[in-house]
Amino acid sequence: MEKLQCQRIGCNAMFTVDDNPDGFCTYHDSGPLFHDGMKEWSCCKQRSHDFSLFLEIPGCKTGKHTTEKPVLAKKATPAPRQAVAAPIPVSNLSSKDTCPRCRQGFFCSDHGSNAKELKPKTDASACIESDQRLPESVPSQPKKIVDINQPQLCKNKGCGKTFKEKDNHVEACNYHPGPPVFHDRMRGWKCCDVHVKEFDEFINIPPCTKGWHNADPVS
Repeated sequence: MEKLQCQRIGCNAMFTVDDNPDGFCTYHDSGPLFHDGMKEWSCCKQRSHDFSLFLEIPGCKTGKHTTEKPVLAKKATPAPRQAVAAPIPVSNLSSKDTCPRCRQGFFCSDHGSNAKELKPKTDASACIESDQRLPESVPSQPKKIVDINQPQLCKNKGCGKTFKEKDNHVEACNYHPGPPVFHDRMRGWKCCDVHVKEFDEFINIPPCTKGWHNADPVS
């Protein structure tokens, strides 16, 4: 008589059609669950971390051997909960004057533009553009003189500090002469060869050069 192999989960015994009494088959009627390294039979909640020991857990149901493979019902998987972004309190939003991106001359999505603002042309420069044939005897207009006590914002990259001209000197400013480098999701400075992944880390890279504070950005 040909011997057949039982297809019930957890049994796999050999049997014949004429020798298959009820109760000789011990099996699991539900499939296994795997989670965080743990293996568990969903029908009897028996579990083990070791896969070999897990397979040796005896079945919790009895019946007849069969050559028909069991059809296991799949449990419905709950849909993942979507995280709801919490609104940012208005009080936590930095102003353009205190924003580190704006102060260092970078484009800022929060405030719509970078801190670098075009200065209006002087009357003298406008006249020169409109008429290039001014006589040589016409003296050029002197540069605007800034009060040495007037607070100014340093536009050197990496500085962004407020200074007065009376306190300005050759080592007053710590800044990056640049240029900034953005490549393959890395951000850094060519002047000091430091590169990071996040923009917030990038703007916090310590300056590598000392010099004069400058109200005009270093090119």
